[in-house]
Amino acid sequence: MFETLGASLPQEWQGLFQLLILPVAWIPTVQGYLLQSAWPFISLWDMLPKRIFLLLPVLLLITGLWSTMLGVYTFPFRSQRIHFIASMALNWWDLLKATWLFWVGIFRFIFLAFGWLYGLVVMTFRIFFEFVKELLLFPFRIGTQFSSRYFQPGVPWLAVILTIFWALLEALIFTYVLLPTISEVLSDLVGLETHTFLAPVLFVMLFLLVAGSFACLQVLAESIQQRNIKQIIQMLLVEFFVMFLEVFFLYRELVDAITPWIAQHTDEAFRMGLISTLLFATFAWLGMRGMTWFLFGRFGTPSLLAIMARQKLQGTEVVEEKSKQPEMQWAKRLLEIFKSDIEWFQRNSRELAEVAVLPVLQLLAVAINFMIILLAGESIFKIPFKNLDEAMASQEEILTKLGLKKTSSPRT
Repeated sequence: MFETLGASLPQEWQGLFQLLILPVAWIPTVQGYLLQSAWPFISLWDMLPKRIFLLLPVLLLITGLWSTMLGVYTFPFRSQRIHFIASMALNWWDLLKATWLFWVGIFRFIFLAFGWLYGLVVMTFRIFFEFVKELLLFPFRIGTQFSSRYFQPGVPWLAVILTIFWALLEALIFTYVLLPTISEVLSDLVGLETHTFLAPVLFVMLFLLVAGSFACLQVLAESIQQRNIKQIIQMLLVEFFVMFLEVFFLYRELVDAITPWIAQHTDEAFRMGLISTLLFATFAWLGMRGMTWFLFGRFGTPSLLAIMARQKLQGTEVVEEKSKQPEMQWAKRLLEIFKSDIEWFQRNSRELAEVAVLPVLQLLAVAINFMIILLAGESIFKIPFKNLDEAMASQEEILTKLGLKKTSSPRT
């Protein structure tokens, strides 16, 4: 660069030009060697560490060389030469400190970054482990809570569910048994062989019939408890007709379905007639109703009748004792783990940011100090920086320190 510029000058000026550029003539050669060392064109794994560890310090070193050598030209014209030399020397000392802190900061940042990532992985695994544990224990916890609440006084929902289920089951069985007979009767009446909605309609009617049978037993039981003789006689008559209806139309068909089986196993010696069929159907009805009534019907039927009548359910006046353990404890525990880990990340995020930014800012501050010393003979940044607040000095503070900030004169 300087050779080209000197060659363009007249012959008599070239010697003076060589003398004038003597302090900075060697810098381009050194600069090229330093940049080639910091930015080599080799394989990635050899090139990347040099660019990370050497590029910024080399740029700072080049800035210091140019600023120092250019300061030689201003030295004869300066008034505070000793202060200028001292400032420049101290800034070179700051360059060494900033470079060393930059290298240490890189290793410290890598160490803290691994710690930060390790904390993130640990937090993720802790939350995942708690979630899986709660997912596996959820059925047992639900069963425990349900059983503890169920055994408290209140509405017998299990009996209500079993009563409805049994009515549905009986309706389904008798629908299957009666469907051919009813279909044949309807075919004779209306002249059609197929009936699309016969099965659903028959199922609903039989469900209401079975549920009504439980309701009649409930009213009869209440009459006996109240010792109301007149109502007891009335309900016995009603229950007799209910039994007759179910035995003659439902349970008789069920007994007829097992008649061939009885005849087969008795070698046709026993053939069921009208009386025997009705007796078997009556015994079946009594056994079925007695078993279901004493097991769950007497507990579930009153609640069903109260629901249909929009009356207060039996047992709702009893205040259930609530569990002292708060619900959704597992979710609160997950939130506590997340909050504690987030607080740890917040406490260490500023330290990680300072470790990542401060080494670079210190190199830039030393470079700026070189240029400011060259221009004004005074450094503005004190190295090393203790924290980001010290590094982020405001523009007004810098201008005030350099004596460049204009102060408004007081009004008279």
